[in-house]
Amino acid sequence: MLKRGTMTLIISYLIALVLMVMPMPAGLDTFRPDWVTLVLLYWVLAIPHRVNMGTALVLGVLSDILLGSVLGVHALGMIVVTYFVARHFQRFRNFSLPQQAILVAFLILLKRMLVFQANVFIHDADFTASYFWPALTSALFWLWLFPLLRKIRRHFGVN
Repeated sequence: MLKRGTMTLIISYLIALVLMVMPMPAGLDTFRPDWVTLVLLYWVLAIPHRVNMGTALVLGVLSDILLGSVLGVHALGMIVVTYFVARHFQRFRNFSLPQQAILVAFLILLKRMLVFQANVFIHDADFTASYFWPALTSALFWLWLFPLLRKIRRHFGVN
């Protein structure tokens, strides 16, 4: 038997994974928020006893599969970011929403730098400044996503 709210978690992860690979116009694709990491960060903050680095590993490997990258590259970034948030979730919760958005921007930037460095190590990736735009857009979407997921969590009793 699944714990209460498990289906809500799974559905939110699936929606984030779909948003990650959903077709967008070429000009806007550069600014695509890191949906999977945003949803993961919310759930780690909300219920750190249920969503942890194991969840980050699974979502990271699924991201690698969907994006066609080397297995473990996105998982590495997600695990590092999840560890930081899980370690300091009580402090993070006390920040105002705009302060959290700034921290989310730095966390997404850290994740993207780790993924980029792993790709450089594996197959000599090329750097473009546009690679880091999702950190800014993810921070902006955090201001909308956090209250939405909190409302969903409370409505479905995820604890």
